[in-house]
Amino acid sequence: MPLPRPKATLALRNAVVATCDRGPSDAGIVAGAAVAIEDRRIAWVGPERDLERAVDLEHARVVDARGGLVTPGLVDSHTHLVFAGDRAGEFALRCTGKSYLGLALAGGGISATTRATNAASDAALLETATIRARRLLAQGVTTIEVKSGYGLYVDAELRLLRIVQSLAASLWAEVTIVPTVLAHALPPERAEDRAAFVRELCEVLIPAVARDKLARHVDTFAEEGAFTIAEARAILEAGKRARLVPHLHADQLTAGGGAELAAELGCASADHLEEIDEPGIAALARAGVVAGLLPLSTVFLGSDRFAPARRLIAAGVPVSLATNLNPGSAMSENVGLVLSIACVRLGLSPAEALVAFTAGGARALREGDLGRIAPGAQADLVLWGCTSPEHLAWHMAVNHALAVVKRGRIVHLAAPGSAADCR
Repeated sequence: MPLPRPKATLALRNAVVATCDRGPSDAGIVAGAAVAIEDRRIAWVGPERDLERAVDLEHARVVDARGGLVTPGLVDSHTHLVFAGDRAGEFALRCTGKSYLGLALAGGGISATTRATNAASDAALLETATIRARRLLAQGVTTIEVKSGYGLYVDAELRLLRIVQSLAASLWAEVTIVPTVLAHALPPERAEDRAAFVRELCEVLIPAVARDKLARHVDTFAEEGAFTIAEARAILEAGKRARLVPHLHADQLTAGGGAELAAELGCASADHLEEIDEPGIAALARAGVVAGLLPLSTVFLGSDRFAPARRLIAAGVPVSLATNLNPGSAMSENVGLVLSIACVRLGLSPAEALVAFTAGGARALREGDLGRIAPGAQADLVLWGCTSPEHLAWHMAVNHALAVVKRGRIVHLAAPGSAADCR
C-alpha cells in the first residue's frame, strides 16, 4: 500500500535548489527542482516534474521561483548584536594608521562600547538589536548567534543576556536567536585583580547563566589585552561544567595558542584565526573544531591578514562563515559583502562560501536541524533573485533575497523590483 502523500502548506517550485548537504565544497545544486513544506518541516525535495505526484498541494501556498536559487536560511554563527554607542571616530583614527590593539589599550575598543552599553536603557538596547536582527533577516539570515560581552561585570552581563532572551522571544516567528555568554575583556580597574575577576566569571556569572537558562553557549577572547590562555581555559572549563557549549575567539591579532586550546577543550568553534599557525591547524583538524571565518573584520581593520581558509580546508578543518557584526571590527550587516570577501580574499569558491554560511554555521552552533534542505529538516529557506551561488558572490554587496521562509512561513518579502537585473 503506497504511503500517503505529504500535505504541503507551502511549496517553492521551478527553482534551482542548493541543498548544502553534500559536504564543504558542494552546494548540492539541483536544477529544475521544487521544495515542499508541511507545517514547519521540509516534507519533500525533488524534480519539479514529480512535485504534484509526490505531494498533496490542495491547501498549499505555491510560490513560483521562476528559475531562482533556493537555499537554506543563512546561519550567522558569530555576532555581537547587543550594544550601544558609536565608534566612528575610532574607525577614522585607524584609517590614519592607528592600530586596533593600540586604541584598545588607550581606553578605546571594547571598553568604549562597554561604557556606552552600560549607560543605555534596556529598551534602547532591545530596540537597536531588533533593528540589526531584521536587517540580517532581510538578507536571508534565519538564525543569529548573539553574544553578550559588552557588560564585562557580572550583573551587567546577566542584564545583556536577559535582553538577548527578550530579543529571542519577540523575534521567534521571524528568526532564531542563539544566545552566548562571552567573557570579552577585563574591566580596566580589575587589571591588578585578574585572578579574582576570572574566579568571579567562573563561580558567579557562568553558574547564574546556566541556572537561569540565559545562554546555551560560552565564549571568551584569548588575546593580548584580553584573557590569557590559562584564564580562557578556566572560563571555558567552567562553562563546560555548567553544560554550556564552548567556543573561543582565537589567534586573531597574535598567534597565542588559541587554536590548540580550542582543540584541547573540544570547542564547537574557534573563530577569527587570522594568525593561526600549522600546529594550530593540525589541532583543529584532529579535534573536528569548526574554524569560524570572519573576513569582514580583516577588511574593516585595514589588515592584510586573512584566516588561511584554503590551508584549513585542505587539512580537513570544517569551516563556517559569519558577519561578526560588532561596532569595533565589523560594523556591517551586509551578508553579500561577506560572501564576496570570502571568495576574493579567503579563496573560497562561491559554493564553499554558501555552504560555510549555511551548513557550516549550523555545525558551529551544533544545530544539525538547520543549514540544509532535506526531508525532516526545519523549513528555513531563502529564495534569491539570481540563479546561482556564483552570482551571489559576483554581484558584490547587493541584497539578492526576494523571500525568506522561517519554520515554514514566509516572514520577509523584498520590495517589488528587487534584484530585477540578476537573471
